[in-house]
Amino acid sequence: MRGLEKFNKLVDAFEKLPTVGRKSALRFAYHLVLNDTFSAMKLSNAIESAIKSIRKCERCGALSEHEICDICLDERRDGAKICVVESAKDIFILEEHKLFDGKYFVLCNLDETTLEQLEKIVKEGAKELIFALTPSLANDALIMYIEDKLKMYALQFTKIAQGVPTGVHLENVDMLSLSKALEARTKI
Repeated sequence: MRGLEKFNKLVDAFEKLPTVGRKSALRFAYHLVLNDTFSAMKLSNAIESAIKSIRKCERCGALSEHEICDICLDERRDGAKICVVESAKDIFILEEHKLFDGKYFVLCNLDETTLEQLEKIVKEGAKELIFALTPSLANDALIMYIEDKLKMYALQFTKIAQGVPTGVHLENVDMLSLSKALEARTKI
């Protein structure tokens, strides 16, 4: 729309967010600009504050407001178990459901610095590396590479189970998941 450059910029900004299409972006912009300016200002301030204060934990790569995150500093957590995840978002999922009591390591890219940081954590007393990565051939190769690089340590390497989700019919399961489910079958 001509003459509404600032509104259009707002719509475009919302549309750049993951899973937000043009219609949703328009609804968000319209609602915030015309119906709820107080929430719009709160949102604006929250975004600005988060951008200024949130960074990656220097130890594990999780999101933190400090140099080292609260999970890494928590002495009640089991430092012998390290869950390797693809992104800091994955930690939120596991923590929200209280599924893991150990520590984490975010493996967003594998370079020498990242591998050195992981090795440093392993040297601090890790006994098990649990890979919670999206099932794929590339990630399987990545796991094998890391295992090879850390084979000199007394580590147990595990990965989260894969297979057929509860309540899903076989016709709706992808072939990789079905194949993994058959391979990892258990005795009943």
